[in-house]
Amino acid sequence: MRCEEIMTTEVEVARIGDSVAESARKMRDLNIGFLPVCDQADVVQGVVTDRDLAIRVLADERGPATAVEEVMTEEVVTCRPEDDVSQVERLMRTNQMSRILCLDESGRVAGVISLADLAQYEEAGRAGEVIGDVTEREVSH
Repeated sequence: MRCEEIMTTEVEVARIGDSVAESARKMRDLNIGFLPVCDQADVVQGVVTDRDLAIRVLADERGPATAVEEVMTEEVVTCRPEDDVSQVERLMRTNQMSRILCLDESGRVAGVISLADLAQYEEAGRAGEVIGDVTEREVSH
């Protein structure tokens, strides 16, 4: 199965120059914990998570007007729509990530694949194994 068959294609993004407060409100309003951060040409520059906001904004006592690019994670783990889903499983396990961005050939967001997406389309046993591997970090701490 290919990534494009299971990825969520309607993906909200934050823009370079957006404040962390705008990003946090967007996450709250959409009940999500992750936003790709894109430049004006829609090319992904990083991602910001609810965890990034807690650790890099609140814990460091930065203000709500802080630009999202100052606290985003720049190293983004990605796949392509044409990749096999097994590639996403490997990336999630290796990087202990619950979401993988799917980028087109121009570096723009084509979609996102979450653990929930995998669980809907994979055998229950395989999805459970991936979830266990991804969450291992949280259990061991």
